[in-house]
Amino acid sequence: MPDPTPGTMPATGPAADEASPTLTEAGASSAGASSAGTGSAEAGSAEAGAGYDGAKSAGIGSARAGGAEADEAGEAGAGFARPDERTSMRLLGVVGGLVLAVLAGFGLGRITSGGVAEPAPLPAATGANAVHTDAPGVAPHTHGGTSGGVGTGVTVGGNPAAGDVGGLMVGSADFRLVPAEAAFPAPAARAPFRFVIQAADGTPVTDFAVVHDERLHLIVVRRDMSGYQHLHPVLAPDGTWSTELALPAAGAWRAFADFTATTATGAQVATTLGVDLSVGGDYAATALPAPAPKVTVGGFEVEMAGTPALGSVQPMIFTVRRGGETTQPERYLGAYGHLVVLREGDLGYVHVHPEDRLTVDGAVKFWLAAPSKGRYRAFFDFQVDGAVHTAAFTITIG
Repeated sequence: MPDPTPGTMPATGPAADEASPTLTEAGASSAGASSAGTGSAEAGSAEAGAGYDGAKSAGIGSARAGGAEADEAGEAGAGFARPDERTSMRLLGVVGGLVLAVLAGFGLGRITSGGVAEPAPLPAATGANAVHTDAPGVAPHTHGGTSGGVGTGVTVGGNPAAGDVGGLMVGSADFRLVPAEAAFPAPAARAPFRFVIQAADGTPVTDFAVVHDERLHLIVVRRDMSGYQHLHPVLAPDGTWSTELALPAAGAWRAFADFTATTATGAQVATTLGVDLSVGGDYAATALPAPAPKVTVGGFEVEMAGTPALGSVQPMIFTVRRGGETTQPERYLGAYGHLVVLREGDLGYVHVHPEDRLTVDGAVKFWLAAPSKGRYRAFFDFQVDGAVHTAAFTITIG
């Protein structure tokens, strides 16, 4: 089927070419951080132990000295103290010295181990969204992949099973995407769009977790993967989400709601649901651009290096240049970039986030695995000087 051309984002959110994802990202550097943290903990324990042992030995010495002084005092005052009293005084001196040694060792151990208690860990979330208790960008991770294509899974530090993509269904066991309007009579530069996320019992959901600075990410694209938009609707108290869409061309469009909400059982579940929209008028599909390593958008040249492989997680590196010089992207929605990948045909969806640090060359690195052969459209959102841009790339997995 024909395909898109990179686009320019509307005022309500970044816009570029159309999309079709299905790639997932893999893990990162948590193992190294874990090892480093273990080593520090062991070193601190060793120092604390050494402080305790040294203080204990010193205290025992003091206790023995105290015992000797008690003996001398007892002998000098023999006329006033009986032998059993002198023995008691000697024992009191020894016990007192040991108590001082223990207290000194405890205090020294606290000093050598830093003297400051470690902060309590954040409470862990439950369900498929447990990973979202982490701050945005902690490690590369993916939204949208799930067995069966329901779109309720999230992978961090790895990649979903082959074929895992999100957004293929309008509802799951826990939630359903219900648009107030799904048919638009004609193309429009700004078209109001409202929808509700319903719980399993049909009631509107109002409890959404903040993930990457927003409670819900709305991705809109035409079926030929043109007209890409990444929007953030406003939630009303009654559970209605509202925004404006840019629908410049007739035909079939797809809206993806990417969110994390609390189920009836109290579990937080990351979910991606999709619904079709239609725009009246004569439909003319846009051909998908041929694969190219570099594209130009908003005065920037963006280069993509790397190709996802079937069953193998591979790095995908995006470098932004202006005037021939590398330009470092700013953090946008908690990360240095966002990558939405859509698969041609069914528009299988994956929303990928990069490593928390730029590469030494100032580039943004993602980790992806291709779930199947086919053609994909990858939309790379990045921010420079406070403005968000989207670079779109075609990827062929043969």
